[in-house]
Amino acid sequence: MSLRRAPLTAAAFLAAGALLAGCTSGSAATPEASEEATGEITFWSSLSGMADVAAAFNASQDDITVTFEEIPNGANGGYTKLSAAIDSGTGPDVVGVEYYRLPGFAAAEQVVPLDELVPAETLGEYGDEVRELVTFGDATYGMPYDAPPLIMWYRQDVLDAAGVDVPTTWDEFEAAARAVRKSDPDAYLTSFFTNEPQLAPLSWQAGGQWFGVEDDHWKVSIDDEASQKVADYWQKLIDEDLVKAQVGFSDEWTADLNNGVVNGWVGGSWSASSLMTRTEAAGQKGKWVAAEPPSWDGEETGALSGGTSFAVTENSENQAAAAAFLEWLTTDPAAVEARGEAGTAYLAYPGLNDVAEKVAPTGYFANDIYGVFDAASSHLVGGWSWGPDFDITNTAMTDSVATAPTLGDALDEMQSATVDGLGQLGLDVTE
Repeated sequence: MSLRRAPLTAAAFLAAGALLAGCTSGSAATPEASEEATGEITFWSSLSGMADVAAAFNASQDDITVTFEEIPNGANGGYTKLSAAIDSGTGPDVVGVEYYRLPGFAAAEQVVPLDELVPAETLGEYGDEVRELVTFGDATYGMPYDAPPLIMWYRQDVLDAAGVDVPTTWDEFEAAARAVRKSDPDAYLTSFFTNEPQLAPLSWQAGGQWFGVEDDHWKVSIDDEASQKVADYWQKLIDEDLVKAQVGFSDEWTADLNNGVVNGWVGGSWSASSLMTRTEAAGQKGKWVAAEPPSWDGEETGALSGGTSFAVTENSENQAAAAAFLEWLTTDPAAVEARGEAGTAYLAYPGLNDVAEKVAPTGYFANDIYGVFDAASSHLVGGWSWGPDFDITNTAMTDSVATAPTLGDALDEMQSATVDGLGQLGLDVTE
């Protein structure tokens, strides 16, 4: 069940969210979108290339001046810094917040509704599956920036040597993993990241729904049937040494990619630029292909792997100017061009990916990666919601995957830790 369609009003959601923050922040009144947008605003983001985007906006007009500050990503304390700054009244006007963290900032009233700041026709351009990630009750709290689909990356030459095609089902994926191991005992089809397991998007793709709202309570279902199916599947691959369990983004993993030990990646559209950076020196140009995730029952389904929205904080004293920049940042082709090759973004706003494809390093790959992104996005499963404090779940996931006997046990531990953690925050939770 999505928060957008749930019978929980925005007021009820924020009232519950006040318990997250410990107090109500008392944001300023929201100005109308028609208010003249002039003046100076501040902009924080951890995404690469955003300094160039801010500079391009400043050069494009004379009414608004944006001062940009790069902050660490969430894993390195960026959200802790942001929350503390907002609470102290020194937060930025505009900030990037990943979808999984936006509910917490909205519940704590640290970001403001955008419905009277951004034209309704602009918000209406987004697909329902993406818009529901930034809409709680009847209010929109973020402008979707990218919508990176879950993507499988493979070394085509390794698949060819093993005599298998790109897998289209999870049964075929297992068969391909066996064939790669048989063809070269030192090689694996892919890794399973123990530090950043893709359990959430893989469960989403399988039809899992970790969070929802039921009778004005948060419903937590991390150990639902679909998610357990995913966990059992990957546990089998690990137990039979068909995939390599290892720390993702580590020096070892990078070396394994370069040496042909690991020949696939369960990633997202954003993985393309990272793959190129990590493997180009090893002469792997033209060897990698993108593919949609395999299906479970013959029906193509997709999920997002990551993704960022941009929001206006409650500290902003110039919300009209902040909203004008926010709309340009997320909907204007010039913003995509200004970011350039900083990442292989798959943008959420319709029409922008033609521009993204032109500036992205697509020539490194052996197939039309943006065509695959389009196909994967067209099969995005709706109804996924992130919880009010996903850090609780994320911490439990990292800890449990490292220590639990199986991934299924890890899901059970994540379920218990999330229910207990949200309860300790004063939220009403059901299972």
